[in-house]
Amino acid sequence: MFSSALKSFSSNISSNYSIAPQPSSTSGPWKIFDAKRKSTGKAASVFVFDKKSLEAQGGALGGRGNNASIKRAQEEVVERLRKEASSLARLRHPSVLELAEPVEETRSGGLMFATEPVTASLAGLLAEKDEQERSGGVGGRGSRYVVEEADGKGRRRRELEIDELEIQKGLLQIGKGLEFLHESAGLVHGNLTPEAILVNAKSDWKISGLGFSGLADNATNASSAAPIALSEVLNHDPRLPRFVQLNLDYTSPDFVLDNNATSSADMFSLGLLIIALYNTPHKSPIEASGSLSAYKRLFSSSSSIPSQNNNFLSAGPLPKSLASDLLPRLITRRPAQRLTAREFQQAQYFDNILVSTIRFLDALPAKTPNEKIQFMRGLPRILPQFPKSVLGKKVLPALLEEMKDRDLLAPILQNIFAIVNAMPAGRRAFTEIVIPKLREVFLSGPASKAAAEDTKSKEPGLMVVLENMSIVAANCSGKEFRDDILPIINLGLGSQTHAVIDASLATLPSVLPVLDYTTIKNELFPVIANVFAHTNSLGIKIQGLEAFYTLCGGTAEAEAPVGDGLDGSVTKHDTKSTSSAVLDKFTIQEKVVPLLKGIKTKEPGVMMAALKVFKQVGKVADSDFLAMEALPILWSFSLGPLLDLQQFQAFMALIKSLSSRIEVEQTRKLQELSASNGSTSLRTRTATPTTSSSDLNGGDADFESLVTGRKGNSGTPDMLNDWNASATIRTAAPKTQVAQPLQTAPTFSWSTTNQAATPISQPSISTLKAQQPSTRSITPDQSMNAFASLTPASPFNAPLQPSQPLQPNRSTMASPPAAKPSLPNVGSSINWSAATTQNSSPWAAKQPPTSGSNMSAFSIPPPPMSPPIQSPAYGSMRPPQSRQTSLQAPPAKQGMDKYESLL
Repeated sequence: MFSSALKSFSSNISSNYSIAPQPSSTSGPWKIFDAKRKSTGKAASVFVFDKKSLEAQGGALGGRGNNASIKRAQEEVVERLRKEASSLARLRHPSVLELAEPVEETRSGGLMFATEPVTASLAGLLAEKDEQERSGGVGGRGSRYVVEEADGKGRRRRELEIDELEIQKGLLQIGKGLEFLHESAGLVHGNLTPEAILVNAKSDWKISGLGFSGLADNATNASSAAPIALSEVLNHDPRLPRFVQLNLDYTSPDFVLDNNATSSADMFSLGLLIIALYNTPHKSPIEASGSLSAYKRLFSSSSSIPSQNNNFLSAGPLPKSLASDLLPRLITRRPAQRLTAREFQQAQYFDNILVSTIRFLDALPAKTPNEKIQFMRGLPRILPQFPKSVLGKKVLPALLEEMKDRDLLAPILQNIFAIVNAMPAGRRAFTEIVIPKLREVFLSGPASKAAAEDTKSKEPGLMVVLENMSIVAANCSGKEFRDDILPIINLGLGSQTHAVIDASLATLPSVLPVLDYTTIKNELFPVIANVFAHTNSLGIKIQGLEAFYTLCGGTAEAEAPVGDGLDGSVTKHDTKSTSSAVLDKFTIQEKVVPLLKGIKTKEPGVMMAALKVFKQVGKVADSDFLAMEALPILWSFSLGPLLDLQQFQAFMALIKSLSSRIEVEQTRKLQELSASNGSTSLRTRTATPTTSSSDLNGGDADFESLVTGRKGNSGTPDMLNDWNASATIRTAAPKTQVAQPLQTAPTFSWSTTNQAATPISQPSISTLKAQQPSTRSITPDQSMNAFASLTPASPFNAPLQPSQPLQPNRSTMASPPAAKPSLPNVGSSINWSAATTQNSSPWAAKQPPTSGSNMSAFSIPPPPMSPPIQSPAYGSMRPPQSRQTSLQAPPAKQGMDKYESLL
């Protein structure tokens, strides 16, 4: 309903302010809306009176059916409300409601004006407290309003509390306001009620409701205000609503019985208001219901007049100092016996450390610099005694307002962080009021020489911010931290003062969990790297290495600090697992390690801090990078001339650890590679099946055609070549399988064209078995397949002839006998050792045969274990037995011994 009515209003206020759609509270006929000025974003409260609300009075205004009378009554109501709002424009005092925009008349005939931000009226808070007490609330200690934001984009809970300190603080502020009205303005308020007191956003109590104010009878100062017309004020008009008439429940008998308008009347009203704060329900002990006769009747009997004898007619207990000292000097019939507003502030009721602290805060701008510094240094000891509501709404805003004083910046910030840390709603207070103030103090202003000097004066306060970065990070979001706090950290990193840079680098453990990876890598790390690379301070160098250690994933819990190089001690490291690296592996390898490599100093403190970083690098970097880049740097650092034995041993422990990791990973890699190559070679050699003689014959014929480029001749098999083919096929057959002879006659690679074309009769398999002794059997393990493609550089390069001993002369070998060959003499064997050891390479120049060489035998004993034969065309080849041996990893100890002997 209010939002639609608000839209119908047309005024400068509605044009210049963003007004919430729903009111946050009320004060008499006024609806109070939260608002923000569009041009500056400054918070405010807009008071709206809708003239249509008078229609709810029914026929009370002017009588039923009398339109002229109703109109006159309505105009009088509007005029009285206009006077109430206009009176604020002539007064300026911290305890009087501050007017931001003068009262304006809306198009619908209502009224509207803007003030400083207020939360509620004191009457509203007391009504809320009554409701809580009726519903069984715990002591009625708190009050909460759910209000909408001025921009209409959200709702939030607004906490309000009325406890002993709040009451003392508020009454003290009302006393100050009355002192101003009585002594400076020469005015009498005339209607001091809970409706006339408003509580602002800082929990300060403000005097308003000046609709009945006027000059006191005994006023001596000149003023434009008119005296109070008591005859008119006391004339209760039944046509008008009660909110525009004098509230007799809080009126002094000076008005009603004596017809005197003096400042003492306000002090009597203040006494009744104090009783209402402690009464149950929270109302005045005098109930006249707007009737002058009823009021006079109450004061005709002592029993119905509040006094010390009847506990001032309060249903609730009153504080002892209040009941015995203060109220008897306020609730008294004779005005001369009452306290003045100035004397009221000096009452024993306000004599405690918390109230005195608040009073000092209120008067802080007028204090001397020495008094301010002493106050700020002693305040931390008092802060724990304050209620949390007072800390957040009174003390914290007062301290923020004093941050413009550079000499007080550091102690003020110490107290601010203590308050934020102690408040349950510290996060909201920090983001809403503290962060904007920090930006204003540290990040505003142009870059100039004067600005540089001003920045120098801010460094003590900047140190306090950096030292409390854990509190900052815990009370703001990642976006707020990146946008508002990270520039302050960068400001510290760019300082010329080493202590500030050191403190900035020390904030990383608190900063990293809040920021995202991209911000850390692109905005924070480059600044830290630049500071580390260009500093000449050993302290900053060490702190920079500590920062790199944190950026690489190190934590304080993961590893105890190593020795600083000053006392030569090295503490034993904890074995807890570290957190995952903040920077990625590429950045660590390509950015961090080169910075470590560029360290020129050999101071033990720097070396040991670098050692911590390398421990984290060793957990992230590749083994190849560690071997080629990290280990040389570690060796260089470990041989520093200033390191003691324990520090050198710490380096050696890391070097050995990294070396062991490199050895294990490289060994595993080579084993996997060897296994992969071995399986591939085995698959190549076993590609031809051996289960069928027809398949063997056809496969070998195709192979002959492929390798010789000629069409194979399967009609006349060659016994010698068939023997060689049989030996080749045996590599894939089981040991119990008999080799199948080929149907074709393939030639050796070193045979001549005539020899390859000469047919040789082939004996049957049964004949071979009968003539071959046991030593003639060739098992697959001694297969010639591994040597089939070699052309040995030995006297045995001539074709083998089974019928006669081989001769080195080629003319003898040109024409083999046509007769059916017989099996060779099996008593002798080819000397393979001699054949393979005459030259280091099988492709060396031919050597004349050794005299007496017996070439007539074909029995081939198993070749001895020897190094693989190197072939330019085919690479390394070794017998199958040695291949299995090569897959076995060397013992770790033997490999480590070789590595250490190499180093």
